Amino acid sequence: MTEDAIEHFSAKLRFETDPSDVHAAFERGERFVLIDSRAAAAWNHGRVAGAVHLPTAEIEERAPGSIPLDTPVVVYCWGPGCNGSTRAALAFSRLGYEVREMIGGYEYWVREGLPTEDESGRRMTASVDPLTAPRGIGCAC
Repeated sequence: MTEDAIEHFSAKLRFETDPSDVHAAFERGERFVLIDSRAAAAWNHGRVAGAVHLPTAEIEERAPGSIPLDTPVVVYCWGPGCNGSTRAALAFSRLGYEVREMIGGYEYWVREGLPTEDESGRRMTASVDPLTAPRGIGCAC
Protein backbone atom coordinates (compact mmCIF):
# COMPACT_ATOMS: atom_id res chain seq x y z
CA MET A 1 0.00 0.00 0.00
CA THR A 2 2.79 2.46 0.88
CA GLU A 3 4.58 1.73 -2.42
CA ASP A 4 1.33 2.42 -4.33
CA ALA A 5 0.97 5.76 -2.56
CA ILE A 6 4.57 6.69 -3.31
CA GLU A 7 4.09 5.83 -6.97
CA HIS A 8 0.81 7.77 -7.14
CA PHE A 9 2.10 10.97 -5.52
CA SER A 10 5.39 10.86 -7.41
CA ALA A 11 3.46 10.65 -10.68
CA LYS A 12 1.28 13.61 -9.68
CA LEU A 13 4.36 15.73 -9.07
CA ARG A 14 5.86 14.66 -12.41
CA PHE A 15 2.73 15.56 -14.38
CA GLU A 16 1.15 18.41 -12.41
CA THR A 17 2.27 21.85 -11.31
CA ASP A 18 0.51 24.86 -9.80
CA PRO A 19 0.24 28.57 -10.56
CA SER A 20 2.86 29.72 -8.05
CA ASP A 21 5.39 27.18 -9.32
CA VAL A 22 4.71 28.14 -12.95
CA HIS A 23 5.12 31.82 -12.08
CA ALA A 24 8.41 31.08 -10.29
CA ALA A 25 9.61 29.09 -13.33
CA PHE A 26 8.81 32.10 -15.56
CA GLU A 27 10.74 34.35 -13.18
CA ARG A 28 13.77 32.01 -13.27
CA GLY A 29 13.66 31.94 -17.06
CA GLU A 30 13.08 28.21 -17.31
CA ARG A 31 12.55 26.86 -20.80
CA PHE A 32 8.93 25.85 -21.38
CA VAL A 33 5.83 27.08 -23.15
CA LEU A 34 2.62 27.77 -21.23
CA ILE A 35 -0.46 26.85 -23.24
CA ASP A 36 -3.93 28.28 -22.66
CA SER A 37 -6.20 25.57 -24.06
CA ARG A 38 -9.46 27.54 -23.73
CA ALA A 39 -11.65 28.89 -26.55
CA ALA A 40 -11.02 32.29 -28.14
CA ALA A 41 -13.68 34.11 -26.11
CA ALA A 42 -12.06 33.03 -22.84
CA TRP A 43 -8.57 33.89 -24.13
CA ASN A 44 -9.75 37.36 -25.18
CA HIS A 45 -11.34 37.96 -21.78
CA GLY A 46 -8.07 37.35 -19.94
CA ARG A 47 -5.13 35.00 -19.79
CA VAL A 48 -1.86 34.32 -18.03
CA ALA A 49 0.72 36.89 -19.13
CA GLY A 50 3.12 35.14 -21.49
CA ALA A 51 0.83 32.22 -22.34
CA VAL A 52 0.30 30.95 -25.87
CA HIS A 53 -3.24 30.34 -27.11
CA LEU A 54 -3.75 26.85 -28.51
CA PRO A 55 -7.27 25.47 -28.02
CA THR A 56 -7.39 21.76 -27.30
CA ALA A 57 -9.16 20.97 -30.59
CA GLU A 58 -6.24 22.52 -32.52
CA ILE A 59 -3.31 20.95 -30.66
CA GLU A 60 -2.88 17.92 -32.90
CA GLU A 61 -2.78 20.05 -36.04
CA ARG A 62 -0.91 23.17 -34.85
CA ALA A 63 1.51 22.07 -32.10
CA PRO A 64 4.01 20.16 -34.26
CA GLY A 65 4.53 23.19 -36.51
CA SER A 66 4.77 25.78 -33.75
CA ILE A 67 6.32 24.13 -30.68
CA PRO A 68 9.54 22.13 -30.96
CA LEU A 69 9.08 18.59 -29.66
CA ASP A 70 11.93 19.02 -27.18
CA THR A 71 10.25 22.04 -25.52
CA PRO A 72 8.46 21.23 -22.25
CA VAL A 73 4.81 22.24 -22.23
CA VAL A 74 2.54 23.33 -19.37
CA VAL A 75 -1.19 23.51 -20.08
CA TYR A 76 -4.05 25.21 -18.32
CA CYS A 77 -7.77 25.77 -18.75
CA TRP A 78 -10.38 27.55 -16.57
CA GLY A 79 -9.99 25.97 -13.17
CA PRO A 80 -10.37 22.91 -11.01
CA GLY A 81 -13.98 22.39 -12.11
CA CYS A 82 -12.89 21.91 -15.73
CA ASN A 83 -11.01 19.00 -17.26
CA GLY A 84 -9.99 20.93 -20.40
CA SER A 85 -6.36 21.09 -19.32
CA THR A 86 -6.35 17.33 -18.78
CA ARG A 87 -7.62 16.86 -22.34
CA ALA A 88 -4.97 19.27 -23.63
CA ALA A 89 -2.23 17.47 -21.68
CA LEU A 90 -3.36 14.17 -23.17
CA ALA A 91 -3.27 15.64 -26.69
CA PHE A 92 0.28 16.92 -26.18
CA SER A 93 1.33 13.60 -24.63
CA ARG A 94 0.02 11.69 -27.64
CA LEU A 95 2.23 13.88 -29.84
CA GLY A 96 5.30 13.00 -27.73
CA TYR A 97 5.71 16.23 -25.73
CA GLU A 98 6.88 16.41 -22.14
CA VAL A 99 3.79 17.99 -20.58
CA ARG A 100 2.51 19.08 -17.19
CA GLU A 101 -0.94 20.28 -16.21
CA MET A 102 -1.25 23.49 -14.17
CA ILE A 103 -3.78 22.53 -11.52
CA GLY A 104 -6.14 25.29 -10.49
CA GLY A 105 -5.98 26.75 -13.99
CA TYR A 106 -6.61 30.37 -14.84
CA GLU A 107 -8.96 30.74 -11.87
CA TYR A 108 -6.26 30.10 -9.29
CA TRP A 109 -3.66 32.08 -11.24
CA VAL A 110 -5.97 35.11 -10.94
CA ARG A 111 -6.92 34.36 -7.34
CA GLU A 112 -3.22 34.38 -6.40
CA GLY A 113 -2.84 37.82 -7.99
CA LEU A 114 -0.32 36.68 -10.61
CA PRO A 115 0.23 38.64 -13.86
CA THR A 116 -2.55 38.48 -16.42
CA GLU A 117 -3.26 40.21 -19.69
CA ASP A 118 -6.18 40.74 -22.02
CA GLU A 119 -6.77 42.41 -25.36
CA SER A 120 -5.78 45.80 -23.90
CA GLY A 121 -2.37 44.55 -22.81
CA ARG A 122 -0.61 43.48 -19.64
CA ARG A 123 -2.32 44.10 -16.32
CA MET A 124 -2.10 42.82 -12.76
CA THR A 125 -5.01 41.36 -10.87
CA ALA A 126 -6.13 43.98 -8.37
CA SER A 127 -6.84 41.84 -5.33
CA VAL A 128 -5.51 38.57 -3.99
CA ASP A 129 -7.93 36.03 -2.57
CA PRO A 130 -6.81 35.69 1.08
CA LEU A 131 -7.76 32.01 1.07
CA THR A 132 -5.35 31.18 -1.76
CA ALA A 133 -2.48 33.58 -1.07
CA PRO A 134 -2.74 35.25 2.32
CA ARG A 135 -0.39 38.20 2.72
CA GLY A 136 2.71 37.42 4.74
CA ILE A 137 1.93 33.72 4.99
CA GLY A 138 3.60 31.17 2.75
CA CYS A 139 2.54 27.56 2.64
CA ALA A 140 6.24 26.57 2.47
CA CYS A 141 5.43 23.74 0.12
